Amino acid sequence: MMKAAYILPAVAILGAVALSSMFIVDEREKVLVLQFGQVKQIRNEPGLGFKVPFIQDVVRYDDRILSLPTRPIEVTMSDDRRLVVDAFARWQVTDPVRFREAVGANGVGQAMTRLEGILNDAIPQVLGSVESSRVLSEDRQGLMNLIRDIARREGASLGIDVVDVRLTRTDLPEQNLEATFARMRAEREREAADEIARGGEAASRVRASADRTVVELTSDARRQAEVVRGEADAERNRIYAEAFGKDPEFFAFTRSLTSYERALKSENSSIVMNPDGEFFEYLRSDQGYGAAAGGSGAGTDAGQ
Repeated sequence: MMKAAYILPAVAILGAVALSSMFIVDEREKVLVLQFGQVKQIRNEPGLGFKVPFIQDVVRYDDRILSLPTRPIEVTMSDDRRLVVDAFARWQVTDPVRFREAVGANGVGQAMTRLEGILNDAIPQVLGSVESSRVLSEDRQGLMNLIRDIARREGASLGIDVVDVRLTRTDLPEQNLEATFARMRAEREREAADEIARGGEAASRVRASADRTVVELTSDARRQAEVVRGEADAERNRIYAEAFGKDPEFFAFTRSLTSYERALKSENSSIVMNPDGEFFEYLRSDQGYGAAAGGSGAGTDAGQ
């Protein structure tokens, strides 16, 4: 019984010591075995590992690609415009020994702080050498690659690899937004005024051309009308001349009747004259009576 009482605690102690000497390496991590702060083992492959219990310690680092969003910083471009810029970096621990030496016991937290400082130095270095229009455009992949390369060179001393860097925000500072918007509005209003002025000028040219066309067409129409009217008058005079040549007495008779008609055309017209006047001379003459009696039916009707 006495021996059993000693054996069981001893077995328990040996089991605890054996368990404390073993550790498991996950496939998503890198492991260092430290003894009094010195690296004794490096385990990059998953599986079971052993260490000296109570003397050696196991330090684990995530082997996956980690992300780091940076805080916004103001950057002055080569055209003296200021932009608020922040970035998003993806990084990975590649050398756990150098990583341990660089960041100490603080691990990933200290590494992210130092990497953010590297990025905050690299971003103004790259973006400060170009104009703001290039940074604000969609074609800025080359700029992000330059920032990544600088961060990768600086991060190598920390035992990490900067996989990628992306610019997530490139905006104007708040105090400059209103001035920028006012300038943009003024530019758009100036462009609108220029367009309106050009449109007014074009409209004036169109109206002037239309007016000139109207004048030309009207003048041409009037000229043609005068030509037609002249030709008609000439034809009328020719017909009158032919009619007068065929029967001068009847022509004189119809002319006198036309003059009577015109004189008495108005309903309220009244004529007071001497019957012996020249106005009725043709009706009193024998020639007029003979023309009225012996002329055509039309002449007789007109005389009556």
